[in-house]
Amino acid sequence: MKKILPILLAVATGMFLIILDSTIMNVAVPKLVDTFHSNLGTIQWVITAYTLALSAVIPLAGWFSDRFTPKVMFLSSIVLFILASLLCALAQTPEQLIIFRIIQALGGGMVAPIGIAMVFKVSPPDKRGSVMGILGIPMLLAPIFGPILSGWLIEFINWHWIFLINLPVGIIAFWMAWRYLPASKPGKEMKLDVLGAILAPIAFASLVFSVHQAGEKGWIDEWTLGSLGLGVVTLLLFIWNELKQKHPLLELRVFRSKTFTHGIILAWMNQMALFGSILLFTLYLQQAKGLSPLEAGLYVIPQAIMSTIGINVGGKLFDRYGVRPIAFVGILSLAGALFALTHITTSTSAFYIMSSFAFVGLGQGLTMMQLNTHVLKSAPIELVNRVTPITTSAQQIMSSFGITITAAYLSNQIRSLPAQHTLEQLGQAFGHTFWITLSFALIALVLTFFLKKSSAPPKKTR
Repeated sequence: MKKILPILLAVATGMFLIILDSTIMNVAVPKLVDTFHSNLGTIQWVITAYTLALSAVIPLAGWFSDRFTPKVMFLSSIVLFILASLLCALAQTPEQLIIFRIIQALGGGMVAPIGIAMVFKVSPPDKRGSVMGILGIPMLLAPIFGPILSGWLIEFINWHWIFLINLPVGIIAFWMAWRYLPASKPGKEMKLDVLGAILAPIAFASLVFSVHQAGEKGWIDEWTLGSLGLGVVTLLLFIWNELKQKHPLLELRVFRSKTFTHGIILAWMNQMALFGSILLFTLYLQQAKGLSPLEAGLYVIPQAIMSTIGINVGGKLFDRYGVRPIAFVGILSLAGALFALTHITTSTSAFYIMSSFAFVGLGQGLTMMQLNTHVLKSAPIELVNRVTPITTSAQQIMSSFGITITAAYLSNQIRSLPAQHTLEQLGQAFGHTFWITLSFALIALVLTFFLKKSSAPPKKTR
């Protein structure tokens, strides 16, 4: 364990940098609208364009990692991300900021899939739950502390620092990766699946765009339907192409494993419940309770604490008892907390809200990385580089689905309120919307009964 700790910390720092930046932007949108004298629709593209570029580049991570080595690609990604962050801080127009955010995503998109694959490979098989649990800490804490840090920087310094903060963190991440990540020989014989490399970015970016567009314009909007159609068609063509390739871009053959398929569907339901709920937390605290971004961020500190406890305990229990009992307890905690949140109003006490958030955090900690580890363990070890982009891409899409479905239902609830509605009625609309995220959690809870204890990875499928 001591031997791989430096590698683990290096990857965790890089992942924290990327995920923190992804979440820090949400709170900054109103400030950027005022700063650039723009409108919400335009500034929203600062987030949307980043997400689209992220979705496009993630599928390529496996091939680049095999061809140029994981360490080289990890370092290159961090450097590109740091340079793009500096450009974002210097942006003078919304258009410049959108372009620089796309460059940021092209660098940041490969960090997580490459980093997770590296750590998984060097971890002792009997300690993978504990190791991956530690790696999951930045994945859980960054989305929680991102809004707090963003609110503080905007309120007490200026918006430029939400990007400049990436420089010192990025330099530390680069140094740790350069110093501790293991070097390996590039696979020069690896041929690029050119058609797959063209189809994958189009398919994943189109699907994510359609979900974002549906959240703003509805599912019957022509842009929504057009991008959804393009995404589905190119995804089917991509799947057909990958299954007949000797060296596919993404190793889709792992879906022949029932353990892998069941595990990843369960993870999707869990992610939709989690990310939809996190969106509601922020909106409820600021719109219904009237809190500032910084005050709203402080409310989720118990969630962060319980996430950290859950992920450390969950990793050790995973190694000892397998995934099923941990996933059941974690998702039960999440579902119970979401059920409690269906009863919130604007007059709900701070203790009730923070306690509910804390149990959501416990559920996050116990399930998120443990399910991911379970899915990776069901794949042959030599295919992990090509499997982590699948899980990361799917997480990006399913998280977007969860957020969009939740936001659309909330918007419908608010539109159905009287024109002169009270804050109490607004609070009830948020409570009703938590039933949507609860439904995803309940589906995930049912699926946990069909999990089997983790076993040795299967032989490579052909």
